[in-house]
Amino acid sequence: MRKQCLAAFGSLLFGLFLSAAAQGAPFNWPQGARAAVSLGYDDGLASQLDHVVPALNARGLRGSFYLPINSPTLPARQGEWRAAAAAGHELGNHSLFHGCSARGPGRDWVLPHRDLDQQTPAAVQEQILGASTWLQGPDGRGGPSFPPPCLDLTASGQDFVTALQPHFVAYRATGPGMVSDTEQLRPYAMPVYFVEGMSGEQLIALVEQAAARGALVSLLFHGVGAEHLSVTREAHDQLLDHLARHKDRFWTDSFVNIMEAARRQAGR
Repeated sequence: MRKQCLAAFGSLLFGLFLSAAAQGAPFNWPQGARAAVSLGYDDGLASQLDHVVPALNARGLRGSFYLPINSPTLPARQGEWRAAAAAGHELGNHSLFHGCSARGPGRDWVLPHRDLDQQTPAAVQEQILGASTWLQGPDGRGGPSFPPPCLDLTASGQDFVTALQPHFVAYRATGPGMVSDTEQLRPYAMPVYFVEGMSGEQLIALVEQAAARGALVSLLFHGVGAEHLSVTREAHDQLLDHLARHKDRFWTDSFVNIMEAARRQAGR
């Protein structure tokens, strides 16, 4: 009986050890912050230059702007994007032409020649690497992180993103979620919240949840007070004011800087 008890106790300890190991170590964010907050802005929209960049700069916060190279703001306002990069914001790679799959509801806007289902993986990979080459001009880093447009990961039904991993620090590539410890870190499948239509209170609730968990959270914006998939300027500013007031709790930086810090801690 005693041997059975000792064996059971040993199994329990081993199980607890495995459970602790599976949880991984908590992240240590700079200056003792409780959460890392990535603010991402897709599609190179005018409202991002008009409102978002000045709003971030005024509060000493940094974000990531993911630019498709065919965005009208790139030739028209390239100097402003260069200034954003010089101020510490990330200019990330969002491909040459924002290609997506045309399948499924709500995809009628995808033009036939940009339909990923009609392209080979090799062709899509060349376009993405071409976008990185272009971004070496205004950004100097060539777009170090990559969010696949529409979170689509295949071309003609075949994976095109895995072969590109050596060229990028991380991908923002899965649906909503937070990463709370090093074991959960998957650099090329990072979760993101689509926040269109959210109020300031809802946005703040997300970052507060991240602080409660010691987590990394990514919020994805498009238009701010204008354009598509938008949030109001008031909601956006309410979030930024909250982050700026509580810099001791929230580390708000570019996605690439946050991911480099997280990867070092996770040894990945």
